[in-house]
Amino acid sequence: MTIMKIRGIQKSFNEKQILQNAEIDIKQDSRIGLVGNNGAGKTTLANIIYGSIIPDKGIIDTINSSLNIGYLKQSTEFSIHDLEDSYSLAENGLFQLSSQLGLNKEIDWVDPVWSKLSGGEKLKISLASVWASRPELLILDEPTNHLDLQGVEWLIDELKSFKGAVIIISHDRYFLDRAVTEIIEIEDGSTNSFKGNYSSYREEKERQYEIQLHQYEIQQKHKQQIEQQMANLKNWSEKAHRDSTKQGSASERRQIGFKEYHRVKAKKMDNQIKSKMKRLNQELEKNEVKPPKEETKVRFEFQHSRKKGKRILEARELSKSFGSRCLFEKSHFYMNHGERMALLGKNGSGKTTLIKILLGEETATSGEVWVSETMRIGYLSQDVSDLPSKKTALEYTGLTDRESIGRARTIFANIGLPEEKLTVPISHLSLGERTRVKLVMMLFSEIDLLILDEPTNHLDLASRESLEKTLLDFQGSIMVVSHDVYFLEKISDKLLMIDNVKVSRKEVGMKEFNNQNASPNLGSKEREDQLMVLQNEINAIIGRLSFMAKGETGYEELDKDLTELLREKRDLE
Repeated sequence: MTIMKIRGIQKSFNEKQILQNAEIDIKQDSRIGLVGNNGAGKTTLANIIYGSIIPDKGIIDTINSSLNIGYLKQSTEFSIHDLEDSYSLAENGLFQLSSQLGLNKEIDWVDPVWSKLSGGEKLKISLASVWASRPELLILDEPTNHLDLQGVEWLIDELKSFKGAVIIISHDRYFLDRAVTEIIEIEDGSTNSFKGNYSSYREEKERQYEIQLHQYEIQQKHKQQIEQQMANLKNWSEKAHRDSTKQGSASERRQIGFKEYHRVKAKKMDNQIKSKMKRLNQELEKNEVKPPKEETKVRFEFQHSRKKGKRILEARELSKSFGSRCLFEKSHFYMNHGERMALLGKNGSGKTTLIKILLGEETATSGEVWVSETMRIGYLSQDVSDLPSKKTALEYTGLTDRESIGRARTIFANIGLPEEKLTVPISHLSLGERTRVKLVMMLFSEIDLLILDEPTNHLDLASRESLEKTLLDFQGSIMVVSHDVYFLEKISDKLLMIDNVKVSRKEVGMKEFNNQNASPNLGSKEREDQLMVLQNEINAIIGRLSFMAKGETGYEELDKDLTELLREKRDLE
């Protein structure tokens, strides 16, 4: 049953049109992933659905005027005052939900000390409060930002059993793959719907791109053939016009109708050209295939790291406590040059505190940390609210000479911030755009160690994939905190884990670690055999589909079989 119909939504800000034709049908059991580049209008559309922003045009029709909508907003700057009567919510299950999310601290719900909670802990309480309000439609804007793996798994499980509709704005591919059954893409202000999870959406987008590119290339060849014929006709026509003006010899002049013959011939050629041109234009207007839109390309380029010695940092007997609360104690670990290390731990376990100790911004309770004196560290924090809101991005760089400003403009353009974004106050930029501004400041320095605290938060999918490639090419060392499982599996070759009040080093990356802990039921030989069988079945179905037209009897069933086989293959891999 459809609980909300959204038709023809338009919205502009400061004469810039963000949405021009947004249309969605939300059913009672919908699991919708809302995707698009930074600034595409995802959060704007979410606010319009929630009712906090009024569209310029369009209709939102709900089956129930009192539809209860729960909205988790995109920000780590949550406030306890945003929670409606937190004590009442606690009585209705807020504390229980927070505990299930992994928040085991004792909290005074009547007067909580909000400032002492980490960003992840604030998010968990806010998420639990939205959940406890028992919504019929749940809107989650980047819900996994700052959630640890336990929180993400809890959320995935809860969404499976949730009876209402869900709209999720997220750039977390792992989360989208497991949580949604439909993708709504916002592109150029309009919405497009795709069945399936994020991986299915990417496969379909690639398929559509290849089909459109093939059709466009055929059209261009056909157009070139017609244009060549027209060029030939035009040459003949010009020759005919020249011949019609020739005087000729005395005997030729005596021939009756000599000039008239060529004049008529030239006019006939002109008519043929006009007719050809008209047919070409009509054909192109009727069956025009536009070139497929290239996907957003984002490039991050770090300065090459200077060569360093093998070991760059080491901790001995390291301990850190806040009052009676111990984060970690008597821990020993080290990091070598060129390693890409993922820092793992539950929310509140001390990941950000450990980073601050390594940066020299926080003092250890006991023990010592040695960091190479000549090493240059770049730190990207998870908080983008510390940027000067009234300054423009260019002003924030502090650059004054023309050459540096020109290079800054190039880097901004490469990461998806065009000139018009550089001349407005930072407060006008989206959270993803502000994250990019902070990244640019790091790109200007010769960094030996990159410490990245949730670097993919607020970045769109194209930017995430570009950042992954860049970090894999980066010659220095990397320490990264992230909830993005796919990101960590690609980036990390070592792990640093905070667990049971100990910081320990693991000699494997995230992907190997997950495989070790997956307890697979199949042996490696059985797995290989099953993968081979699946691939053969997939190839057979693709072969059958290639000879069928979409809509033909049996096509839809084969397409479903192919999707299921691809899912089985991904799971097995």
